[in-house]
This record gives sequence, structure tokens and C-alpha cells, in this order.
Amino acid sequence: MSKNKKIVNYKKPFSLNIGVVIFVIIFIYILFNIFSYFTKTRISVYEVEQGTIAENNTYNGLALRSENVVYADTAGYVNYYLKDVRKASYNTLVYSIDESGDIANQIKEASLGQSELSKSNLNEIGEVVGEFDKAYDANSFYNVYSFKENVDAQIMEALNLNALDTIGDYTAYAQANNTFHLGYAQIPGIVAYYTDGYENVTVDTFEPDMLNELDYNKNNLKMKEKVAAGDPLYKLVTDETWNIIVPVTRDVYERLTDESAVQIEFTEDGRTLWVNFEERQISDGYYLFLKLNNSMVRYVQERFIEIELLLNKESGLKIPNTAITEKEFFKVPKEYFAKAQDSSGKGVMIKDPATGSINFIATSLYYETEDSYYIDEDEVHAGTVLQRPDSNETYTVGETAKLQGVYNINKGYAVFKQISILYQNEEYSIVETGTSYGLSLYDHIALDGSKVNENDLIN
Repeated sequence: MSKNKKIVNYKKPFSLNIGVVIFVIIFIYILFNIFSYFTKTRISVYEVEQGTIAENNTYNGLALRSENVVYADTAGYVNYYLKDVRKASYNTLVYSIDESGDIANQIKEASLGQSELSKSNLNEIGEVVGEFDKAYDANSFYNVYSFKENVDAQIMEALNLNALDTIGDYTAYAQANNTFHLGYAQIPGIVAYYTDGYENVTVDTFEPDMLNELDYNKNNLKMKEKVAAGDPLYKLVTDETWNIIVPVTRDVYERLTDESAVQIEFTEDGRTLWVNFEERQISDGYYLFLKLNNSMVRYVQERFIEIELLLNKESGLKIPNTAITEKEFFKVPKEYFAKAQDSSGKGVMIKDPATGSINFIATSLYYETEDSYYIDEDEVHAGTVLQRPDSNETYTVGETAKLQGVYNINKGYAVFKQISILYQNEEYSIVETGTSYGLSLYDHIALDGSKVNENDLIN
């Protein structure tokens, strides 16, 4: 009989496949990073730069002056003998009216007989063209027609003045027959040959709808060859003091509430002036009533004048408003701080009420006033008892205050930095530079301060 054999199954020892392990680890790592990518808060970075915030404080204002319109006493053909925007003294010859038209025809014929204008005449016409070119505004269509009329009137005036010298005998005869009438200025002033219906408007009779330029109609009087009795001939501006009424925003109105003077710039030629003003609120609108004591002659032909209010333009470090946040700190009297032995920093001595032991901890300072330092709530807690150096006096931490600031991320983690805002608009703020606890040029800050906390790591 054969011998029974006992068969024992051999259990193969467990063999760890290193390749599978590495694959699993890499797979888990990839899954973790994908999860982190889609769940973590992304922090955008902004580099602090030097800058200013330019305000657009340009407005179209309504010019009001002391204007006296002179009307025709009789009907006839009119000729002018004083250049536009010139000062007329008392009894200066300004115009003539010829009832029959004979003298007017002779002036016209003498003018047509002239082959060329004098150099001074051409220079004056060139000035009119140059002023129009500088002040051209496609939105003010009436200026185009006004320019054409001004050039035509300037040429006509130059020709009439030259022709008048050649017909002295005829004018004397017509005057004797009472058909030719000379008009002299009865009061001194600046002559302007246009009307627009605003001559009698004053700062007390102003209405907001008068600022509507679309309804504006400027009537050039020098383009009329014949007038009826009672028609306007010219006007005299008799006072160098004048006003410009400017519609402004509520923000500008409130900023100027405590002021009495403002610097303005005429955008037409860049001229700047300091002027006194008065604020008035009419219905829902806000207005500045500027009072000027000079430059009236320079702009006497303009009813609507574009000016810029040269308000203070703050410069400093420019940051986006989204970066600004608020953080609460403990206020601790300065006398409870001591200098750290191993650094130039400061710290406080914390007293244990139970044992009486005292522990020194270094603290980060975020701001200071005349009598207090601001420290983070993560470094001490409300109710912590502080021991005053070289004294038995104690102070219990509790008083808090909020600071405006941003999170500086230069070192890869978030550190709150206090800011002092000099000026702010809807998108950016100008903050003070060179402060002890604030920002510096080229600092990197979190673009959205609401997404960051103190000491957050920034990748």
C-alpha cells in the first residue's frame, strides 16, 4: 500500500506593486488639486502705483451782462462805422440810417470799387477765422452760422469804413435835408452787433430752461441792410462786472459749500481766473453763480461759455476701491507698551490674574493716534489684563475701533495696511503716501479685500 501524501496549498506572499501605489498617489493628488482649483478663492493682485484722479468738471455756462439795446428811431438803410467789440465813448459815431437809400447806394458803389482790403482789415478777418477754428464744437451748430455772418459783417464793415471817406460831401447834403441820420453812443460801453433775447436777464430772473442751447437763436444785426423804426441796431455792454451761471452736479455743489471762490479755466483759450461765486439750488438743479470783474470784452460775443472748474486734484498712491476693506482692532494706551529686547518692535506684558505672573508678547502695530496703538484681535483677547511697565497699574483690553485699509501680500501672506483716503471716485481712491503703517509705491495688494483675511497664504 502506497504511502499517503499530505498536500498543503502554498499561499503566495502578498506582493505590493509599487507602480500601482505611485499611480494611486498621483491620481489622488490630481483629484485633490482639481477639487482645490474649483473650490478655493482666487486672489487677484494689484500693484500700487503713483497717480491722480482727473475729474471732468467742464460745464457750459450762461453769460449775463449789463446790456443796453439801441433801437432805430426811423426806417431806412443802415450802415455801421464802429468795429464790432470796440469801446464807444460818449458821442462816438456808431451807425447811420439813410431814409432814401441814396447815400447807402453810394457807399455800396464806393465799396465795390475797392479792389482790395488793407492789411489791417485782412488781419482782423484772419483773427475771426482763427478764433472760430480754436473754439469749434460740432455740437453747437449755431456757431457755424454765426461764424459765416461774422466774417461777412467784418468784410462789409471794412469796406464801408473805407468808402465813407470818399463821399463826405454827399452825406453833408443828405443831413441838411433830414434824410440821413447819424447815430452816436449816448453812454460809454462795448459795442456788440447781435441780440439773442437774453439782454434783460439777470441773476435774479434766471430760469434753468435758459441753459438749453438747442433753443438758442443769435441774431446778427450787421447783416440787415434795411431797418424799420423800433428795430434793434446794436447794443452797449456798460459794465466790466458780469456773471456766468453754471449748472453743476450735487457732488460739486456740496464740495464747494464752504468755499466762496473757485478757479476756472475758459476752455476756448485756456485762460484761468479766480472768481467769487454764490451757490443756488433751483428746483432739483444745482447752480454756481460766478461773478467776474474782468475779461468781459474777451467773451462779449458769447452767450454760452464752456468753462472748467479747477478743483483740487489730489495725487498720491492710486488703488482700486475693491481692494479697500475694514478691520476691527483693539485700542491700547501707549504707556502699556514696552520695547522688545531682541528687536526694534514693541509689545505688551500680559498679567495672569490667577497667578500674578507676567508674560511679554511682541505685537504688530497697525496704526497709532496721539495716545493709543492699534493691535490685532488675534494677538490679545477682550478681557486680557495688561501690566504697565515700571508700574503696578493695569489695563483691561476691550476698547475697539475700525480702520480702513487693504491687504498687503508682498510676503506671500496677507497683512492689513491702514490707509488714509485723500480723494475717491466710483472706481479708484487716492491714498496718502509715506505713512508709517500704510502702503508704499509698488506694493502688491489683494484686488478684492473682501475675500482675504489676516495671514491668509496667497499663491
